[in-house]
Amino acid sequence: MGLLEGKRLLITGVITDASLAFHVAKVAQEQGAQVVLTGFGRMRLVERIAQRLPQPAPVIELDVTDESQLDTLVDRLTPHLGDEPRLDGVLHSIGFAPASCLGEGSFLKAPWEDVATTIHVSAYSFKALAVAVLPLLQPGASIVGMDFDNRQAWPAYDWMGVAKSTLESVTRYLARDLGPKGVRVNLCAAGPVKTMAARSIPGFAAFEDAWDGRAPLGWDVTDPVPVAKTVCALLSDWLPATTGSMVWADGGFHAIGV
Repeated sequence: MGLLEGKRLLITGVITDASLAFHVAKVAQEQGAQVVLTGFGRMRLVERIAQRLPQPAPVIELDVTDESQLDTLVDRLTPHLGDEPRLDGVLHSIGFAPASCLGEGSFLKAPWEDVATTIHVSAYSFKALAVAVLPLLQPGASIVGMDFDNRQAWPAYDWMGVAKSTLESVTRYLARDLGPKGVRVNLCAAGPVKTMAARSIPGFAAFEDAWDGRAPLGWDVTDPVPVAKTVCALLSDWLPATTGSMVWADGGFHAIGV
């Protein structure tokens, strides 16, 4: 029996088969889960990518900044969840920052409108998604967000870093408010992995260089599987008393000084 046998999961943030969310969906299916994906913008691309999973998964459209789509999410999900619709887990793997918010010198220059977009998409949407799917969540359900540990300032990350700090705070408050309903809320803080999102960060090579030789377990920026397995562990029943937490999947980099 797989770690996620019989679980019904909503996985957001799949863009290509290099996406962390795609690999989470793949590992989850291999561990027995039924998966529904969401896409935004390039729906035909996401639908094609969904066919590359071990079991082709249904895809529904979701713009996490569109209230009408959030309001109808349960109705659009329900037909894909069987005779007794429910969700046992949700992955929020969504982030976006306009170009003005990333790169050298951007922190002091980015306009509020672009900063607001960054925080809305990358942090506030975690709460918005949780509230939208709450009617389907069962006691014992798990909500997981993708994070990049932002307890310090990073080169070029700038306002996305601020958004990640906001996301970490949102997680704690969600854990507080959803805990009485039996719902866990956690983050997976991943080391750098070469995804489309990573390529959009100016100077991403600096992150790769920082991990090289410092992570005690080593780190392969081309291998998303360790991160996917960590997320699936958080989605499973095996961490029943863990909520409001950030769980690292970074080879131990966070624990080691210069």
